[in-house]
Amino acid sequence: MESSLRVTPFSIQIEREVLSDLRERIRKTRWPERASGAAWEQGTDLEYLRQLLAYWADEFDWQAQERELNMAAHFRAELDGVHIHFVHERARRGHGIPLILIHGWPSTFAELLSLVQFLTDPHVHGIDGPGFDVVIPSLPGYGFSERPRQVGVNYQYVAELWHRLMRGLGYERYGAQGGDFGAGIATFMALNNPRRMIGVRARRLDSGKVALLG
Repeated sequence: MESSLRVTPFSIQIEREVLSDLRERIRKTRWPERASGAAWEQGTDLEYLRQLLAYWADEFDWQAQERELNMAAHFRAELDGVHIHFVHERARRGHGIPLILIHGWPSTFAELLSLVQFLTDPHVHGIDGPGFDVVIPSLPGYGFSERPRQVGVNYQYVAELWHRLMRGLGYERYGAQGGDFGAGIATFMALNNPRRMIGVRARRLDSGKVALLG
């Protein structure tokens, strides 16, 4: 394990003042005139957008979402002077196969959380397959990961960060899955350090192509 990697538990806690300010700014939205023609022909339908923002301002329950998100095991670790957020859930039985799931743009780690129960405890869900130790990091500058101070944060840079994260968590070899930006990162994880990789599944949403390396 990398001795320089210090992992600390993390909990999502957005201050009520921040939420109140956001709701107030939503309520103060300056609306344009309705576009001529049929709805959606020249952009977002104004009435739909009004209803959506009204839901965000007066009905959406962030605290309930926060409680649900915090049911996962969240952590932060410092890599290159930046605090990186990630979820780390181990296989419920035996030794899991290490697997890092990498989100893309404009996605977040939250969209991958629904996979955790099936990957860490497949037999409970009627799946005949091995269990995984799942790591879901937030890309630098996304979600609860800090934004890097330097330029040049590209696929290759983040690929190396994720190698360091996985090794820091005690994994010598591991698999990777990524979509969109995550596909580029997962691909460079394999190209730049193939001996660490058990296998890679990378899918670019713009092309629909799937690359399997292993």
